[in-house]
Amino acid sequence: MSTTTEFTADESKALRDKNSIVHLICLPAAAAGIWCLAIRWPTDNWLVYSFWTLFTAYFLFCWTSCFHETAHQTLCQSRTVSIWLGRFLGTAMFTPYTIYRESHIRHHAYLNKPTDWELWPYSDPNASLTFRRCFVWVDLIAGMFTSPAIYCRLFFHKDSPLKNPKMRRTIRYEFAAIVLVWGTIIALLTYYSAWPAFFRVWGIPHFIAGIFQSSRKLTEHLGMSSYDPMLGTRTVLGSTWVTKFCTFANFDIFIHGPHHRHPRLAHNALGDQMEKYIDENPDVKFPRYNTYLSATWDMLPAMVKSPGVGMNVGAAPPQIAKNEGVNDFVADVTTDVLADEDAEVTSV
Repeated sequence: MSTTTEFTADESKALRDKNSIVHLICLPAAAAGIWCLAIRWPTDNWLVYSFWTLFTAYFLFCWTSCFHETAHQTLCQSRTVSIWLGRFLGTAMFTPYTIYRESHIRHHAYLNKPTDWELWPYSDPNASLTFRRCFVWVDLIAGMFTSPAIYCRLFFHKDSPLKNPKMRRTIRYEFAAIVLVWGTIIALLTYYSAWPAFFRVWGIPHFIAGIFQSSRKLTEHLGMSSYDPMLGTRTVLGSTWVTKFCTFANFDIFIHGPHHRHPRLAHNALGDQMEKYIDENPDVKFPRYNTYLSATWDMLPAMVKSPGVGMNVGAAPPQIAKNEGVNDFVADVTTDVLADEDAEVTSV
């Protein structure tokens, strides 16, 4: 078990040198949106309400990207800040921080493979096409609920790889904190008959944020067959100010291929890393897009025809990984984990 990500000296220096504070705009922005919804500022007009609802929902969606950054512990130099901010965000999203981190470690190490728990059921060759076709729409519309369920499946499944007693105890404590916090909130809402206000300022924006999050997940992964992180994910390098701002607000997670190959790389270096791969591999056609809309458009046929990744969209069974006991984010998934037969892009 590794509760903290181990960085090299160069990786640690890169984390010290970057400025994450400005990217944390999502935290106060969502809070401001909630406040404006609560006091009905500046008016109770339905157009104003719709604006603040979508505004709040988008920045709550950005909270998921911040949560992702805390799991990698690349948010800042302090691992303690990452862990406790991650636990705060995880509590808000019904997902224990440690479960999310452990699921995400395996998502990077075993991308699109049957052991990629985070992409269940799309990565599971035992999940029928009919089930996946039905589930993908539930996942899209009710992402607020399906995302925590998929992550928590890693803990409760009979074949869960989480065997360490200390880790499981930590997860139980995180579950207890979620139950305590939300139990208290539910009791207070019931006592003060405040449920309508709660749905107005939190429930509806959170539900829409779940749709945004599921859309991002599906856009980056659905229909991708390769086990190679550079070819098995869709990467968006923004060419418009809208895409660039959204990339900024989401800690550059849209630059997904390099992030998947180098999960310990500081997020502000991902764009340069992608350009480097393009320059060094001129004959490789990377799944790279200039806008998120174009990447989503490319994903849509898979969502209807065959919602899946890896073997569920025609890939051969993966070879045995070089490192089968991955318990932390590695420096380079292709070099450290991926079997040579499953690697298609090797230049760094």
